[in-house]
Amino acid sequence: MLYRENGQFKVSYRADQQIFPILQDRIAIGLLLAVAFIVVPGLAPEYLFRAILIPFLILSLAALGLNILVGYCGQISLGTGAFMAVGAYAAYNFQVRIEGMPLIASLLMGGVCATGVGVLFGIPSLRIKGLYLAVATLAAQFFVDWAFLRIRWFTNDSASGSVNVSGLQVFGQPIDTPVQKYLFCLAFVVVFALLAKNLVRSTIGREWMAIRDMDVAAAVIGIRPVYAKLTAFAVSSFIVGVAGALWGFVHLGSWEPAAFSIDRSFQLLFMVIIGGLGSIMGSFFGAAFIVVLPIALNQVPAWLGIPMSTATASHLEFMIFGALIVFFLIVEPHGLARLWSTAKEKLRLWPFPH
Repeated sequence: MLYRENGQFKVSYRADQQIFPILQDRIAIGLLLAVAFIVVPGLAPEYLFRAILIPFLILSLAALGLNILVGYCGQISLGTGAFMAVGAYAAYNFQVRIEGMPLIASLLMGGVCATGVGVLFGIPSLRIKGLYLAVATLAAQFFVDWAFLRIRWFTNDSASGSVNVSGLQVFGQPIDTPVQKYLFCLAFVVVFALLAKNLVRSTIGREWMAIRDMDVAAAVIGIRPVYAKLTAFAVSSFIVGVAGALWGFVHLGSWEPAAFSIDRSFQLLFMVIIGGLGSIMGSFFGAAFIVVLPIALNQVPAWLGIPMSTATASHLEFMIFGALIVFFLIVEPHGLARLWSTAKEKLRLWPFPH
């Protein structure tokens, strides 16, 4: 009864095109942001920030970028980990080679460098699609891994490929404690989620979805496949590159190319599939699921008094991931986001039959 839009009339085009047209949704999002920015920093323990919240926010941002490419434009990519690595190492080089470079500028420039690499490896999408495109983007993963291990200039002459950053500051304020890192990442995620939501509702977003649904018909009605596909690769790679820079600078502090291996690419693809293809909210659902599940598998058996080794929990994690991916692909291809939308639709009609 509470989730109804009865009496909420739209009297202007601007009101009709709101991101959240229903008042209850706007209130819920406002409360969620208030809790995230005000309540959580004051109440959550340090372990929660380090193990769950900060990884969740950064992986949500990376999944958001991948979802634009895979979910909205229909271009399969297995090189997301490579684009994250480009963003992280590029931001590192800007930070250490340019004296006084602001942290935010370094992170954004890392995203710009990832954009260039993403567009370069997105060029094959103009001629190939499906599994062949996935293999082409997979080549980016192997090439980037090789480059950061063998070309020592990228790692500031580090023989192992490992780099580290410290003393992070934004506008003269240090970013040292878990709470400060959490708020810094949260601000990035909120801004990019808002930009992405508006972007997919714009003209270019509709072009991406037309290419995804039927590229031949999209070309017939005047949509340029070259422009649509390459802009999807550019936007996706930029967001993923910024997420990679945040992962290295804020979450890890010290990293090597293995931190952005092919496992990371598959993990992000699992997030998008489980959370929901073509859904901004689905990126957050998928990231939450992937981050929380391993911790739950390690903690819940101990709470229940069930002995389980770390190796068994790891194997069980992979088995559950595989089973869930098969389940969602068959039963609900749009993932958790679709289940959430269905629940909202039922709530709008409750308690009346439908």
